[in-house]
Amino acid sequence: MATFDTTRTRYGSATLASRFFNLFSSAFAGVVAWNDARVTRNALSGLTDRELDDIGLSRSDIESVADNTLIR
Repeated sequence: MATFDTTRTRYGSATLASRFFNLFSSAFAGVVAWNDARVTRNALSGLTDRELDDIGLSRSDIESVADNTLIR
């Protein structure tokens, strides 16, 4: 006896919904990354020069650390 699985979507029918959710998740990830960089930048800016020196940073390193581009 043969059975057919009719609960699956047809090939390509979910692409519009998939594109929408990919766009939404990319936008959300961008906002989260921007906020993380903002919080990091504000926290490091609140430290004194001595505290920054204790953790091996200088004022000029803050932007690189916040953008996750600091190479040591």
